[in-house]
Amino acid sequence: MWILYACGSALFAGITSILAKCGIRRTDSNVATAVRTIVVLLFAWIMVLVVGSGSQIGQIEGRTLLFLILSGLATGASWLCYFRALAIGDINKVVPIDKSSTVLTILLAFLFLHETISPVKAAGVALIAVGTFLMIEKKEGEKKPAGEAVSESGRRNKTPIFHGKSWFLYACGSAVFASLTSILGKIGITGVESNLGTAIRTGVVLVMAWVMVFATGKQKTVREIPPKELGFICLSGLATGGSWLCYYKALQEGPASVVVPIDKLSILVTVAFSWIVFRERLSLRSGLGLGLIVGGTMLMLF
Repeated sequence: MWILYACGSALFAGITSILAKCGIRRTDSNVATAVRTIVVLLFAWIMVLVVGSGSQIGQIEGRTLLFLILSGLATGASWLCYFRALAIGDINKVVPIDKSSTVLTILLAFLFLHETISPVKAAGVALIAVGTFLMIEKKEGEKKPAGEAVSESGRRNKTPIFHGKSWFLYACGSAVFASLTSILGKIGITGVESNLGTAIRTGVVLVMAWVMVFATGKQKTVREIPPKELGFICLSGLATGGSWLCYYKALQEGPASVVVPIDKLSILVTVAFSWIVFRERLSLRSGLGLGLIVGGTMLMLF
């Protein structure tokens, strides 16, 4: 049954990326993250009420609560990085990097959860890593980063070398924090009903997101969000809520080293919709990379 939950998580996660991209065309990514987290939190607590697990809050052990909070902080950091990367980069570039968190998650699961890495799983990791590299390509006609501009004297100017490539750094940050989220979440939901665990950690994400909004002085822009983008932001929050509920239910019942790869298959949904909505087409190289990522992910199931 946990495999079905993992597949549901992948479907909703893929839709989330597209809806979120539509909602941050003119809206600041931190503000959008804070607003959509409200929707996710409401969705999560409604599910807690439906299953009747709210009364278990007082029974949560201190250690479990600590890991839920840490997982929430990691999720918040991952979201802030991810949606910033989506705002300034192409979906078909950002998403593969974010999904590469599978590799790090498997290594962390081996170190901290003592989940074994078989030769087949190792091969899957290698395919995912190579596939991700192939999908991160520079489009023809794409401007060189300002940091690589050459002055009349033939020397590189002093503009930061990563200027223009910040989406890549944010995407990498998203992948690292997503990996930590999976491991901390796996530990934190031990003995806790999955919906309740999701609701608690979402509350942590909400606080963190709004702290970032006020820290950057963007709180006044909340009222300036275009109605259409606000609608997409709220829909992405609902999709995220559905993805989380499925994901942590799957994590609770299945091994993290298998649940996480299945969840990362959401890249297929994202690529399909990015072509339909944004007309972002894959090149031959990117298509090969996507095939390797999917092939490596499927190997994880064995």
